[in-house]
Amino acid sequence: MADPALHVNGLWKVFGPRASRIPGSPDAQLGRDELRSKTGCVAAVKDVSFEVQPGEVFVVMGLSGSGKSTLVRCLTRLIEPTAGEVLIDGSDVARMSAGKLRTLRRRHVAMVFQHFGLLPHRRVIDNIAYGLEVRGERRSKRLARAQEIVDLVGLTGNEMSFPEQLSGGMQQRVGLGRALAVDPSILLFDEPFSALDPLIRRDMQNEVVRLHHEMSKTMVFITHDLSEALHLGDRILIMRDGEVVQVGTPDEVVGAPADEYVRDFVADVPKSHVLTLKWVMRAPRDGDDLTGPMLPADTKVQAAAREVIASDRPIRVMEGDRLLGVVTDEDILRVIVAEEAVAS
Repeated sequence: MADPALHVNGLWKVFGPRASRIPGSPDAQLGRDELRSKTGCVAAVKDVSFEVQPGEVFVVMGLSGSGKSTLVRCLTRLIEPTAGEVLIDGSDVARMSAGKLRTLRRRHVAMVFQHFGLLPHRRVIDNIAYGLEVRGERRSKRLARAQEIVDLVGLTGNEMSFPEQLSGGMQQRVGLGRALAVDPSILLFDEPFSALDPLIRRDMQNEVVRLHHEMSKTMVFITHDLSEALHLGDRILIMRDGEVVQVGTPDEVVGAPADEYVRDFVADVPKSHVLTLKWVMRAPRDGDDLTGPMLPADTKVQAAAREVIASDRPIRVMEGDRLLGVVTDEDILRVIVAEEAVAS
C-alpha cells in the first residue's frame, strides 16, 4: 500500500488558559463539561488520529460543535494545533517554518469553504486564477490554466461575470475552480454546500464525484449531513465532542454502528442503498444449488435486488474467485421490508 497522503496522529486543539498543559495530563481524560468547569479550557479536538490514502475521499462528519471544522483548519494550521502530528506527504505541518507553510498552502493543499470567499471586484476568470497569481505565475499562463478549469467545473460562458451575477451554486463552482486551479495534491472542503438549497446541493455533490473520478484528487470533506457523507465518502470519520467515535466505509458505519450515537445517526438511512451483499449474505447450506449467478460482494443490495429476486437459485457472492456466501430473495426482502417499516 502507498504511503498515506495525510497522517494525523494524536491531534489536539484546546482553547483556554494554559491550553498546552491539557494533552497528556490527567485532565485530558475528563469529559468536555468537566474539563471546562475544572480548567476553563475546551478541547475542540481531542486526541484524533486517522490516515487518508492517496486518491481517497475521506469524510469527517458530526453535529455542530463536534470539532470537525476545527479539525480541518488544524490540518494546514489555519488554527494552530495544541499538540500532535499532521503529516502531509510525509512532512510534519506542525513543525514547518512560515515559508514552508506558505508553500504548502499555495501549491499542495487547497481549501473550499462554506462561505465562498470570492473577490467581489474580480471576474470569474480572475477569481479562479487568484491562487496562481499569488504563486507568481505570469498572467498569460494563469489565465490559460483558469480557462481550463472554467470548462472543467461547468462555468463556460461565465468567465467575465462578477460573483454577484451568479447563483449560489455557480459561485461555489468558482470556489471549487479556484482550489483546483493550483493543482493541489489534497483538497479540503469545509461544509462547502450547506448554504445551498437541496437541489443545487445535490448537483454540487455529483460534481465533486465527477471531478474525483476525472482527477483522482485526495479529498477531505467536512459535513454535518449523513446523506452527503454516505454519497461522497470512501470512508467516514464520525466525531462527537471533539473525539473520534467511528471510522469506516459507508456500509460499515450503517451496518455495524459503533455505539448508540452512531446508531441514532443511521437509523433512518435506506439501508438497501448503502449495505452491500456481504452484509446480508449467509453461509452456503447442504442442498444449496451453487450453480446460480455470481455477484461481487461489494454490490449494493438495491442494485442486486432484481436479479436476486428473479433467480430460482441462490446468488453466489464472490470476492474475486473466492465464494464468500450466498444470498436469496428472503435475505434481500428482509432488508427492504425492514426499511419500509422504518419509513412508515
